[in-house]
Amino acid sequence: MPISVGVHEPSDNPDSKRIKNTLLWINEKGEIANRYQKLHLFDLEMENGPNMRESNTIEPGNEILPPFDSPLGKLGSMICFDLRFPEIALALKRQHADVLLYPSAFMPTTGKAHWLPLLQARAIECTSYVIAAAQVGAHNEKRSSYGHSIVIDPWGGVVAELSGEKKDEPEVIFAEIDHEKLKNVRKALPLKRRTDVYPEV
Repeated sequence: MPISVGVHEPSDNPDSKRIKNTLLWINEKGEIANRYQKLHLFDLEMENGPNMRESNTIEPGNEILPPFDSPLGKLGSMICFDLRFPEIALALKRQHADVLLYPSAFMPTTGKAHWLPLLQARAIECTSYVIAAAQVGAHNEKRSSYGHSIVIDPWGGVVAELSGEKKDEPEVIFAEIDHEKLKNVRKALPLKRRTDVYPEV
């Protein structure tokens, strides 16, 4: 069975003290079929905290990888904070991505406010399925994650979701990627961009 897994890898620069935040797709043969390095790093500076600078320890990636074939269709890879930048998702949609992957570890504060609307926006504006696996619970005394792993269809509907309430035990959700629905939504609501008026993003 193929799996998608997030890992930290050493930098290609032997002098760097930072590491890479990477999403791997491992196919049915156990081979690494795709390796995406997170582009946008989470540097948060909120008044009265919390503050976090991912760029202190993580080295940003420099490319959008093309969608790759899988049993679910063509998949496009992104990670966590990349969700806030629609340009990557739109670039993957132009390259015929059917499903967008967003494994994440949103903070409870930003998760409650932004998690669902951002994921629905990416699904709707790209007419694609979105799968967002999410870490949940406390990592340490100072950091915890919102959870709420979710699958969203190209119309913006929630197909399956975890509550985010069970913080001490693993949970799994199952969802069908309905390619007939994907085709019908794209046919009914074609996104004809006016790149003669504004630049392609």
